[in-house]
Amino acid sequence: MGTKVLLALVSAMVVLGSASAYYNVTYLNTTLILNPNSSAHVLETIGIFVSNSSVSQYVQNRDAVATNSQLSEWQKIIYSTELTQHIVNIHHSTYGFTFLPGPLVKDYQGGTATLTMSYYINNVTTVSNTAPRKFKYTFNDSVFNFENTGNGEALPSIARLNIIVPNGSQIMNIYPVPDSPTPSYIGTYSNDTEFSWFSGEPLSQFSFSFVTTESLQQEVNTYISSVYRSYSSIIYVLIVVLIVALLVYLYLKSGR
Repeated sequence: MGTKVLLALVSAMVVLGSASAYYNVTYLNTTLILNPNSSAHVLETIGIFVSNSSVSQYVQNRDAVATNSQLSEWQKIIYSTELTQHIVNIHHSTYGFTFLPGPLVKDYQGGTATLTMSYYINNVTTVSNTAPRKFKYTFNDSVFNFENTGNGEALPSIARLNIIVPNGSQIMNIYPVPDSPTPSYIGTYSNDTEFSWFSGEPLSQFSFSFVTTESLQQEVNTYISSVYRSYSSIIYVLIVVLIVALLVYLYLKSGR
């Protein structure tokens, strides 16, 4: 009887020892920096707690060369669905992807670390020309890849979503009301470029649009660029013809 009790105690200790080896995601921060060409630079930081029994494993894995292909391996290591790209477009793949596990900050329980993803994605917004030099950008909420709840997609309780718009943008529509910043007394935003949602904010009816005003110089530059793109081959031929004509002229002149 005593042997059975001893074996049971040993088994319990083994189970408890295995259970103590874990990673726990403590926060998720997803930031979209919107660009005038409808693309976005996405930065995602994921905070994790590493138990004492997993410290050496984390350090060993971090010491390995971090490549894009390691993301799937790290998903297996920390066993969390939060280590994924939360901004996706089924019609356009991301590009410029980098993944970096941060250094471990140790404490008596184990330690904490930050995992960082950086990537770019196209067609995050649709743009329309509403007036001379004025462009309206409407956010495409289908790019969200957060958890689904009974009421649709929503931010996890540990998550924060940040959207940064170009300087000088005028917010036209925003729902739900962001947790930060606070709107003016008439419910508008002026001179604000970063908007944040957190605390499990629902995203099923998310809408966000803004207007930018192009300067006269930008309009001229855009027009010249478009003309150049449209007639670049003709311009190239004309340049070649002019160079050949100049060479012929110099040759004839030198032969006199």
